[in-house]
Amino acid sequence: MSQPPHNPPAASSGYRGRLAPTPSGHLHIGHARTFWTAFERARHGTLVMRMEDLDAPRCRAEYAQAVLEDLRWLGVDWHEGPERGGGHGPYCQRERLDWYAEVWRRLAAAGAVYPSPHSRKDVERAVRAPHEEEEREPIFPPELRPPPGSWENPAAAGAPQENWRFRVPDGEAIRFTDGACGPQCFVAGRDFGDFLVWRRDGLPSYELAVVADDHAMAITEVVRGEDLLASTARQILLYRALGWTPPAFYHCPLVRDAEGRRLAKRTDAVSLRELRNAGLTPDDVRRMW
Repeated sequence: MSQPPHNPPAASSGYRGRLAPTPSGHLHIGHARTFWTAFERARHGTLVMRMEDLDAPRCRAEYAQAVLEDLRWLGVDWHEGPERGGGHGPYCQRERLDWYAEVWRRLAAAGAVYPSPHSRKDVERAVRAPHEEEEREPIFPPELRPPPGSWENPAAAGAPQENWRFRVPDGEAIRFTDGACGPQCFVAGRDFGDFLVWRRDGLPSYELAVVADDHAMAITEVVRGEDLLASTARQILLYRALGWTPPAFYHCPLVRDAEGRRLAKRTDAVSLRELRNAGLTPDDVRRMW
């Protein structure tokens, strides 16, 4: 089923978009629509393929290969990626751990993060994107923050082996205008609390990893599902703490089933591969959304 790499046209603008699948299963039609939108918006720019494969127990090489095959069958292509190379690699997150540790050290040096033993469900799910329709993470109680200066500022190389959280500015409204959903506002301490940036198992959280990579890969617009709107507010705070300029954001409407539920791998949504094997064409799939 593998296909030879296509040759997308050279970029003619400064636009840099990205495809950032998690290879923990086969893509479904909701993924397909979002990735097609990212492809369309990068028609005259550069599109980057990045495998977000930090969740080692769930991510598998065969799923990563299937992502590449199924998206190319759909008609989506990219200029940089794991199988193409490029000037902003490596393009698999498992190979970028040193960079994430460096970003964590910058946050720690700025006093923006602190060690925290309090974890529960958010630690279990920190590597995965925190989708809006999943059970909401409880707001982290401010009284559990350690007193300022009660921990050593980490200067040694390497990654921490404990949980670290970003201290949000309680009561501040984080505003941004989304390219698809319009003006957005989330209040720190009310809509979300102190969030994980590093896990005790030596891995960055989803929030830290995507900010670090989108900055390093010079992404100018992030296209993803609207279930991640609240994550954008958290990520804007990370950009600010690091002194980086955030990209533009474009959050696509979700594809839902007949009962109104968001399509998801965990609910056994029909995969793009199944539709493909059933004889549907790419045009058939695009008409479905």
